[in-house]
Amino acid sequence: MHDPLPDQTLIESIQDQQVWAFELLFERYEGAIRRHLCHIVRDEPAAEDLLQETFLRVWTRARQWNGQGPFKGWLFRIATNLALNHLRTRRRQPEQPLDMPDYLVDDDDLPDTPGWLVDTASLGPEAVVEQVERGARLQQIIQDLPEEKRELLHLVHQMELSLREAADELGIPEGTAKSRLYYAREQVKHGLQAEQE
Repeated sequence: MHDPLPDQTLIESIQDQQVWAFELLFERYEGAIRRHLCHIVRDEPAAEDLLQETFLRVWTRARQWNGQGPFKGWLFRIATNLALNHLRTRRRQPEQPLDMPDYLVDDDDLPDTPGWLVDTASLGPEAVVEQVERGARLQQIIQDLPEEKRELLHLVHQMELSLREAADELGIPEGTAKSRLYYAREQVKHGLQAEQE
């Protein structure tokens, strides 16, 4: 097995309309981008459409990538922007997600199971209602965060990027990312505490 071609080589080949390079790049990032989109829009068919749209943009706009910062950051920004645009057009019918994002739950509170795999059938009806309501409140608090803080929370906790990687993705200094993350967590914590008072 030889070393995989670096992203930069692939994107340069895509700029020359080389289909093989596009297919390799799609294979490399399809899973991560699909998870990223599903997290933002919480709607699998929509995420699948947005996944196709993201890679269509890569194919048609490859020349817009200027080589500044990692290609992965550019790709995630395209996906994020498409997902946020999708949500803006759909905001007239907000959906209430059934699960709490696992990245804001203390690790001790839940078994090592992603939130979407927790079987609500094992909970009593009141516990399910409480979980749904708490998840909906939490989503609302996160939605009310400024976009840059919301995106940072997602990259660090859901996509499991390091703070430095998240800062690179967003094109900001690591120190800025650190303070944004701190304030985002504080806002969420205060929001939840205010709900309980």
